[in-house]
Amino acid sequence: MIARLRSLPADRLHLWLMLALTFSAGINDAVGFLGLDRVFTGNMTGNVVILGMGVAGGEDLPVLGPALALAGFMAGAALAGRALRRATTSWTRATTVLFAIVAVLMFGLAVVLFVVGEDPEQHVRVTATTTAAVAMGVQAATARHVAVPEVSTVVVTSTIIGFAADSVFGNGRHHHGWRRFLAVSLIVLGAAAGTLMLEVHLAVGLLVAGVITAAVTVTGALHAPAAQAASAVQGGRQQ
Repeated sequence: MIARLRSLPADRLHLWLMLALTFSAGINDAVGFLGLDRVFTGNMTGNVVILGMGVAGGEDLPVLGPALALAGFMAGAALAGRALRRATTSWTRATTVLFAIVAVLMFGLAVVLFVVGEDPEQHVRVTATTTAAVAMGVQAATARHVAVPEVSTVVVTSTIIGFAADSVFGNGRHHHGWRRFLAVSLIVLGAAAGTLMLEVHLAVGLLVAGVITAAVTVTGALHAPAAQAASAVQGGRQQ
């Protein structure tokens, strides 16, 4: 089974792995916004808008939560960027460790929310959304290093722009059209799934996101030696 996995082209496998993380990011955002403190844990554009409206006195809109989530996301992205600064291939040991950190944080948050119950105190909610935002920052920066075109795993605004601009109603180039459509669809489906999971328990969505991230991490790590060997061969040919 591992041999069959390693026979897959890295670009194709990495695409599907990042799409899986896009789905889990939709779950995370649904839990953060609807279940915790009306805070997006991955979609920082939404947080910036909420923060601006909250500062201006928008009705019952949070300020502290979006601000801390934004700071946490940036800290997570910075951490991943530093860890990957010397990486020469798309999936290295550091890539595996960083995605594993995201999975551990998701599992940890799920356990905490299972323990505290369905209606946690405000400080627990803020801590949970900030921690989840750190995890999404790590994920986004690590996915950026994996560098699958049009799939950032946390936001789809630029993906929607490209999809529309290159569609038959735009320039007609259809560049990466199907993967753009999948990325947008999966984050929508993830958000819908996360919303439905809230009907079961506040922690279920984060638990499922952790399982997805863990599966992505293990799959990518098992495939990494083959990807690194292919990269070395390609580099030798170019020389």
